[in-house]
Amino acid sequence: IQLVESGGGLVQPGGSQRLSCAASEDNFSNYYMGWFRQPPGKEREVVAAINWSGDTASYADSVKGRFTISRDNAKNILYLQMSGLKPEDSAVYSCAARRSFGAGFISLARFYEYWGQGTQVTVSK
Repeated sequence: IQLVESGGGLVQPGGSQRLSCAASEDNFSNYYMGWFRQPPGKEREVVAAINWSGDTASYADSVKGRFTISRDNAKNILYLQMSGLKPEDSAVYSCAARRSFGAGFISLARFYEYWGQGTQVTVSK
C-alpha cells in the first residue's frame, strides 16, 4: 500500500486544517490507520488512530477534543480534521498503516508497516 498525504500548510493559531491521506490499495479497509507528527528537533509522536471500519478512534491526550480522525473506505482516504490549532501543533504530519482488524490503540510507530512521506503543518501568525 502506498500513502500520500495532502492538506498541510500555514494556518493561524486557533484555526482549522484538514489533512488527507490517499491510499493506493483497494483493500484499504484491511488496514488500521494512524496519524503521527514530528515537530522540529523532536521525536515522532502519535496523534490519532482508527480501526479498519472507522468505528473506533483513539487520540493522544494533547489533541483530544480538537482533532478528529476519520476514514472513507469507499474512497481509500484517511482524514485528520484539526481545529483550535496551537503553535505547538506545528510539525510534519504523516499517515501510517498496519494490516490489522484490531481496534486497540496502536500508538507506537514501530508497529506500523507503511508510511506516507509527510506534509508540513505550520501554526503561526
